Amino acid sequence: MEIKVDLFSDTGTKPSQDMRRFMAEAEVGDEQLGEDPSVNRLCRMAAEMLGKDDAVYLPSGLMANQISFAVHTQPGDEVIMHETAHPIHYEGAALSVISGASIRTLGGEGGIFTAEDLKSAVRDDDYHSPQSSVVSIEQTTNLGGGRIWPLKRIKEIAEAAQEKNLKMHMDGARMLNAAAASGVNPLEYAQYFDSVWLDLSKGLGAPVGSVLAGSADFIEKARFWKQRLGGAMRQAGIIAAGGIFALEHNVSRLAEDHEHAKMLAKTIADQPGLEIDPEKVETNIVLFTAADGKSDLFADELLKKGIRVSRLEGMLRAVTHLDISREDIRYTVKTIEKTAKDIFS
Repeated sequence: MEIKVDLFSDTGTKPSQDMRRFMAEAEVGDEQLGEDPSVNRLCRMAAEMLGKDDAVYLPSGLMANQISFAVHTQPGDEVIMHETAHPIHYEGAALSVISGASIRTLGGEGGIFTAEDLKSAVRDDDYHSPQSSVVSIEQTTNLGGGRIWPLKRIKEIAEAAQEKNLKMHMDGARMLNAAAASGVNPLEYAQYFDSVWLDLSKGLGAPVGSVLAGSADFIEKARFWKQRLGGAMRQAGIIAAGGIFALEHNVSRLAEDHEHAKMLAKTIADQPGLEIDPEKVETNIVLFTAADGKSDLFADELLKKGIRVSRLEGMLRAVTHLDISREDIRYTVKTIEKTAKDIFS
């Protein structure tokens, strides 16, 4: 079946022809020896953007999360995060396998908890208990619907973490979406974190990779873990160049994706049988449900008409990105209206 409008995820974005040309012409060298000019340039760009000493280029955000946790924890430690966080649901229990650490979960609307929630979750020094060592924040929240952690809330969390002697880690898979929507500079978000990474292969449109940033000491330790988890990528400048192009050309246009998401949310809110609070759509993720347990049926009918959304435990998720045009959104809006009418009227 032909997919005309793919809203399954922003991970499906394809490099543009301009990006492909830039990648094909990239200078390369041995990345493990620090001799790949394109990888080095990308890492400098990310470190400067995030106000950190240094950065390391990695194949994925999952690896960035797991390397960070491995550096920040000892076996038997506990990492605190929201109950909807990516490492819990989509990383194959890697935290327990790689670091020998466990997870303590917190609630909170939209994937966001409070400083008081954090304080209440931190373990005491009783040797019967795992020891709390890290608090992890996902910016924006994925299963929370693309919600933005406010800078004020992050500052409160950081103050509580410092009080409790915890490291701060940001899963920055869509942090630049948060920055584009809120007007907060990425450096302002990143200042509170011991480790923070950017995903290049979601809304930014690069084909591969993430960049993990932190202090010089943190990155030195992170490089050991990169070696342990897979080693060198050698002449990785070809793919790193996609990240350079993305950071130079595709950041400001994220606002267009957010506008498209709000258009979808407003349409969904106006339809019989579909449930969403459009005021909670802040970036490029649209979570909604269909009444009477008909979410799967609604998704099936959209797919027949060439529109693919993802299914998440009874919810439907539509994610806008740079491969989705205004014309695609217009087609999707009309299709949602007709499909809802056919099913629920």
